[in-house]
Amino acid sequence: MSILTGIADGLGLAARMAWETWWALVLGFTLTGVIEEFVSEEYISRVLGNDDWREIGLATLFGAASSSCSFTATSTAMTLFKKGASAAAALAAFQFASTNLVIELALVMWILLGWQFVLADFVGGLIAVGVLSILYKYVFPEAWYEAARDHLLATEEIIDPVCGMTVDPDAEDVVTLDTDAGTEYFCCASCKTEYQNQQETEGTDETDTWYDRLLSVTRWKRVVRTALRQWDMLWEDIALGFLVAGFVGALVPTAWWTTLFGFGTGGTLMWVLTGSIVAVLIAAMSFVCSVGNVPFALVLWRNGIPFGSVMSFIYGDLLIPPLVDAYRRYYGLRMAAAMVGSMFLAAVAAGVSVHYLFDGLALIPPTGEAGGTPPETYIVVLNIVFTPVFLVEVYVAYGPERIVGSVRSLPEMARRLPGRAKRAARTAGERLVGVGRTVWTALRRIGRASWLVGEAIWLAGRSAWLAGIAVYIVLTTPMRIAAAVAEVVNDARQRVRRTLHEARRLRAEAASNVREARRLVVEPLRAAVQTARNVYRE
Repeated sequence: MSILTGIADGLGLAARMAWETWWALVLGFTLTGVIEEFVSEEYISRVLGNDDWREIGLATLFGAASSSCSFTATSTAMTLFKKGASAAAALAAFQFASTNLVIELALVMWILLGWQFVLADFVGGLIAVGVLSILYKYVFPEAWYEAARDHLLATEEIIDPVCGMTVDPDAEDVVTLDTDAGTEYFCCASCKTEYQNQQETEGTDETDTWYDRLLSVTRWKRVVRTALRQWDMLWEDIALGFLVAGFVGALVPTAWWTTLFGFGTGGTLMWVLTGSIVAVLIAAMSFVCSVGNVPFALVLWRNGIPFGSVMSFIYGDLLIPPLVDAYRRYYGLRMAAAMVGSMFLAAVAAGVSVHYLFDGLALIPPTGEAGGTPPETYIVVLNIVFTPVFLVEVYVAYGPERIVGSVRSLPEMARRLPGRAKRAARTAGERLVGVGRTVWTALRRIGRASWLVGEAIWLAGRSAWLAGIAVYIVLTTPMRIAAAVAEVVNDARQRVRRTLHEARRLRAEAASNVREARRLVVEPLRAAVQTARNVYRE
């Protein structure tokens, strides 16, 4: 297969996946807008102050009802943590659920992978939240959270008031707005528009009932703007996910994946465990987050990696380098390391657990088979229905004048496109170099830490060996002394017995000698005396 053919096949695969998931993305982002509009961030912060299991459950529920963008989830969790939410609720449950238990992710997974993966995503997601919550509640000390909150407040940066992303005020593409309280900075124009709409309607519906809010045209306009803001934040990740998945599926041979995930015999714990670890590492290196991971997960599944490893790959979206760097900037190096380590462990543990759970329930589909895609007729109908919905949302959010102005500016944008592409390539190159340096530094630190850990393990092993010898000596010395004493006592007893026996023998021999002497001496003497007496008498 030639390179051009592979590229064409990759583009075709990416376009086919985008076509199949288009309606689900429109529906998912619209539902996200509805939920974010009717559940305020202030209410969430107010009920997540403790790290009890009730608060963790609510944080998981709120996270599942929020945005699926990993960057937005990270910044929202940071805001909740800064406002007083507990680390277990904000940084563990809410942040993980915000990217892995959301509606649009489930819809895309159902279309590309099947309902089994959707069910596994929610079951494994709850397992991962449980692992994270246990670590945050019982393993990490409270002093770490206080230090992380102090670091966050001490190094507070300029934040987009709408999405919570960090904004560089000196950047060329920064969006600003002058207000009575000063200049506000935004990451994009849609956030600025959303902020203006919020300011215009602030305080107008604070006392409205739920019925009034549901019928409020203003609120539904904000729902539409929120949905478009989700598109604005995520479309690059989604497009990149489709392209990466398409090119990888078309150009990377199956044998390569078999070698990469071929640790251990198929079906064994080693096969699933190592596959899950490798999958999380690939997710971290893919630079694609949230919904954009699903097309890549489809490629991995079709190339025969374990079911649980596919889920671990999807759960690894919060470990991409830009987010790891954000953790470091927000909370400090120690807390960032704890977050990365705990999320890595949770992703692997959830993937392995859900693999064996679904295997025991016979819910794992045949290897490589993705059965969730609806028939083509349904896809066409759904796309025909939801494409006008998307166009209406664009019309309501931006208005006819802005849309017409954008269309008229297309030639000018096309003329500027090469320059922007060069600047983007230069910026991407600089970021890649920076990421490369960060990765190299991290690898050096990991290598140094691994060497120290290995040396510590060697010293611990040697100490354990010496301690074992000492314990052996301590335990066996009394036994040896007792055995020696017993041997001496037994020898003395034998000697006494032999001596007594010899004494008895000598006494018996002496008695025998006395009797023999009497027989040989006394008896003849007595006979002689008697004879003499007899002679005298005569």
